[in-house]
Amino acid sequence: MSRRGWLGTAGVGVVAAGAGVVAGRASRSGGSASESAGAFAFRGEHQAGIVTPAQDRLHFAAFDVHTETRAELIELLRTWTAMAERMTGGQETTENGAVGDGQYKPPSDTGEALDLGPSGLTLTIGFGPSLFTTAEGVDRFAIAARKPAALADLPKFSGDALEAARSGGDLAIQACADDPQVAVHAIRNLARVGFGKVSVRWSQLGFGRTSSTSTSQTTPRNLLGFKDGTRNIKAEDETEVDRSVWVDGHDDQAWMAGGSYLVARKIRMLIEPWDRATLHEQERVIGRAKGSGAPLGGSEEFDEPDFAAAGASGPLIDRDAHVRLASAEELNGIQILRRGYNFTEGSDGFGHLDAGLFFIAYCRDPQRQFVPMQRNLARNDALNEYIKHVGSAVFAVPPGLGPEDYWGSSLFAP
Repeated sequence: MSRRGWLGTAGVGVVAAGAGVVAGRASRSGGSASESAGAFAFRGEHQAGIVTPAQDRLHFAAFDVHTETRAELIELLRTWTAMAERMTGGQETTENGAVGDGQYKPPSDTGEALDLGPSGLTLTIGFGPSLFTTAEGVDRFAIAARKPAALADLPKFSGDALEAARSGGDLAIQACADDPQVAVHAIRNLARVGFGKVSVRWSQLGFGRTSSTSTSQTTPRNLLGFKDGTRNIKAEDETEVDRSVWVDGHDDQAWMAGGSYLVARKIRMLIEPWDRATLHEQERVIGRAKGSGAPLGGSEEFDEPDFAAAGASGPLIDRDAHVRLASAEELNGIQILRRGYNFTEGSDGFGHLDAGLFFIAYCRDPQRQFVPMQRNLARNDALNEYIKHVGSAVFAVPPGLGPEDYWGSSLFAP
């Protein structure tokens, strides 16, 4: 169905959204899109794009906020919310916005997504630490007292080679879709209407999801050629999702109840050295068989890793293997929900492929979950020989929206 054709059914979608469903499916867990519409519910208990079955494409953008006026920021968030709801439903940002505003005005929709349908688009917003207080300690929008303790800049980990131009941000919007043009259209139009109030600090295009977030999905592969995210939290495991992903109202700030925290890390893979490594070395580093995805010593992908199993020369899964160091067994039960994407950006000017993993994770408290996990990996992971972390950011992702809410309404409520 085209975006123009979708307009005829928009009223049905809006009414359903108020009840938390679109096309007859619940929006609590952001499950599969309607087969007929290809659309996910925009409103519900949680934002879509977290436990939603991971789509094929990503356009992620972090923004710096330039307005110093609380009212102007809220006005922008209201405008963005209205646009986002329309776009995730397969509509233009404004009705007939691509061609209907007259010959002598800039169109209010850029038009490149006309006729493409919703394509499973989800838009997820997050707020960075610097939105609450600047580096100089300025509380621009009278929200410093509402900054959660968990929303702190990530520490520098061993081996980090972070670039300021690829890190941080006051706001972030994650656009996921099964058509790259739909995702790009969404970010492009949100950035366009924010002109003068916000600007893009950095952005990232991604392809080929590197995790499955639902039991309905097969495990994808990253650019190292290995299955990625075999043991990822799945949306259907609501007990673990509630434990490890969603913020509880008693955790800290009540306005974050039902929300989560987003950690983004841009990880460049050193493709050429990896491609020269033997298969034995690659499998030793990861701790899994490259073909089947089975843990070393196992036979099937979803076999539980046996970290105690030993061979003639030591543990079957090395002590510095990636899967061991990132496992819940190694980390006293810590788990995170991964939602990353592959990226490639041509060459680096020296004939080397500039490619890797744009790592995205959602967790209930990044300081208690992601930080200890990454410290363990940064110190000991055999994979560090083949990767380099070049970007980093963390954002508080507010809960989902009720019928009258806008992005951030729980934060800015009196």
